[in-house]
Amino acid sequence: MLDADDRNLIVATQSGLPRVSRPYDALAGQLGMAPEEVLRRLQRMLDCGVIRRIGAVPNHYAIGYVANGMSVWDVDDARIDELGTRVGALDFVTHCYRRPRRLPDWPYNLFAMVHSQTREEVAARVLEIAALLGDACRAHDVLYSTAILKKTGLRIAG
Repeated sequence: MLDADDRNLIVATQSGLPRVSRPYDALAGQLGMAPEEVLRRLQRMLDCGVIRRIGAVPNHYAIGYVANGMSVWDVDDARIDELGTRVGALDFVTHCYRRPRRLPDWPYNLFAMVHSQTREEVAARVLEIAALLGDACRAHDVLYSTAILKKTGLRIAG
């Protein structure tokens, strides 16, 4: 069960960690608790699924990755879990997930995001994914980003 301190910690971190060398110490000072308590509470919330992850969310455009393509794949359902795990483990795939097909217009059930500096580099990476999927893949396409959308999760009021 969450208490008021947990809720305050969630509110304080939902827009990101403080951009300082010791963010958990800064949070602790802001919330009036010890840094170890901040870490303990965050770990408990991770362990029980209240929060799913703590991680960096880079702006790919700002660091030079301006050719960003969501590769979409029509993969044999009998092999999608195995192959999706392998695709997701590739160092150039930032996220990979399974989604339901929307037939007849949308046959794709595996999505893998590829970031690169040029569309030619994305195309080369997509060929690597195609080789990995082999004959389990019936079709694929690449959808290129044209704008940056604000990426946020659920927010609770402070």
